[in-house]
Amino acid sequence: MLETTTAEVGSLRPAHLSEVLEFLGRDPVADVFVASRVHSSGLVAGQLGGDLWGYREAGRLVAVCYSGANLVPVAASPEAARVFAGLAAKRGRRCSSMLGPADAVLAMWELLRPRWGSAREVRPHQPLLAIADAPSLPADPLVRRVLPHEIDTILPACIAMFTEEVGVSPVGTDGGAHYGARVAELVCSGRAFARFEDGEVLFKAEIGAATPQACQVQGVWVRPDRRGEGLCAPGMATVVQHARRTVAPVVTLYVNDYNAPARSAYHRVGFREIGEFATVLF
Repeated sequence: MLETTTAEVGSLRPAHLSEVLEFLGRDPVADVFVASRVHSSGLVAGQLGGDLWGYREAGRLVAVCYSGANLVPVAASPEAARVFAGLAAKRGRRCSSMLGPADAVLAMWELLRPRWGSAREVRPHQPLLAIADAPSLPADPLVRRVLPHEIDTILPACIAMFTEEVGVSPVGTDGGAHYGARVAELVCSGRAFARFEDGEVLFKAEIGAATPQACQVQGVWVRPDRRGEGLCAPGMATVVQHARRTVAPVVTLYVNDYNAPARSAYHRVGFREIGEFATVLF
């Protein structure tokens, strides 16, 4: 059953900010995506990009779930996952994906699937990796921050990565304006990195979600005709160096379990597995 009660779950507002930040501090690495949204928005509805639901037991906050373009449970027990799924079912699907700790995501999906219909793809096993030390191999000196005047150069590589990874193009009915703005935001904030050769991108990655405790690398990509040349691991070492020096002391990412080359590269850099995520794509 998907029924729930408002006595157990409710939207969290700016008045709950200190409580939410304290709660998210219990696992700042695994929960960096939601924590980043909370840090940057202060839980102000118009800035959060969605809603944040809180689940309480005996008045104590024990789980939350971000509901926006992504549906992301945090520390959700089976009962909390059931309650969050019930709320999501009542509102109807508004997200393009569900992601987060595998047990909670998959439990919610089992309850939501009869209401929402089939997913485009389910990725049940995505190792969550982190590094809190210097990289284990030399960094690539040719990987550097992307400069604002290079946005038009990096954008096709970002679109190619997104399309390959997610299975659909980010260029939607708006002609890619929204996605392009996000890429430009990352570039202008100094969180996009690439190796260029003859005016083309060979390797790229961005630092997406970030808090003072941790940051998450996303969009790792090597040009298809240059894969197998060992560009990824040294490139990621450079990104880790920059991230730990200028953003947060712990760098994290999650990877598809079937992507053996990427997992091998991350292992050589010094990333270690700390958990497992799952993603449901619509």
